[in-house]
Order: sequence, then C-alpha cells, then structure tokens
Amino acid sequence: MSLCRLAGNYARPTVTLLDVHEGWAWFVVIGNGLAGLWALGAARWASLRLRALWWFTVIVELSIFVQVALGVAMVAGQDRKAPQFHMFYGFVAIIAVAIIYSYRYQVGTVRHEPDADDPDAEEGVVVTQDPKWRYLLYGLGGLFLMGLGIRAMLVGKT
Repeated sequence: MSLCRLAGNYARPTVTLLDVHEGWAWFVVIGNGLAGLWALGAARWASLRLRALWWFTVIVELSIFVQVALGVAMVAGQDRKAPQFHMFYGFVAIIAVAIIYSYRYQVGTVRHEPDADDPDAEEGVVVTQDPKWRYLLYGLGGLFLMGLGIRAMLVGKT
C-alpha cells in the first residue's frame, strides 16, 4: 500500500480565509488590550517601562493592518458581503493607530518661555517631556483599539 493512499484516509479540515480572519481578530483584540494595560502600568510604575513594551505595541498595532487586509481580501477576492459597520470599525482602527502614532511626541511636551526680567535666564524656549503622558496615550489608545476590535467582532457576527 502506498504512502499516498494511507494519507488519503485522513481528512484534514480546510482552513478558509474567513477562519484566519476570525482567529486573527482574537490576536488583535487581546494583544491591543494587553499592550494598553502594560502601557498604563508603565505610566504608573517605571519598572514596566521596557523596550519590549514598544516592540509589543508595534506588533499588535500592525496586526490591525493585517486584519483589515484579510477582510479586504475576502470582500474583493471572494465576493463576500460584510456589514458596513464591521468595515467601518476596521478602518477607524487604522486611523486611530495613525493618530496615536502622530501624537506620540506632542503629548506631555512642556514649553518654558524664558523670563525676560531674569538676568540668568537662557535665551530660547526650553522644551521638556514627561514620558508618563506617552505611556498614558498608548495605554488608553490600546484599550480603545481593543474596544474597536470587540465592536467589529460583534457587528460582524450579525
């Protein structure tokens, strides 16, 4: 008996693009929730401020783009119909990632104008940054992205 014939007796379930899209959604939701909680913890406790937090945040935020690409592939390539608000939440998540990223250096920036009456004051504007605010931005942003993912999953089931 040939090996091919033996292998034919075992049926493997077919994994569809829809299965990957549904499974990946859990990674997006749980990952962004964990990244958000980690960043909020880092805003409070300096010991959680690790480089790994930023790598993890980048990975889970990029996973949103993968998720949307999987959804677009199903709609465009397989002629599937998705609820409008399901697609809306996906694209809002992409826009939210862009907004969070664009505000990363502006949040927590404090500008100090020199005092004109002070003879010891240096010339120019002094800019300082409190890193706590960046952690809060990414913490709340991660939880917001998690919420968008949950909402998209609920709307997509109908």
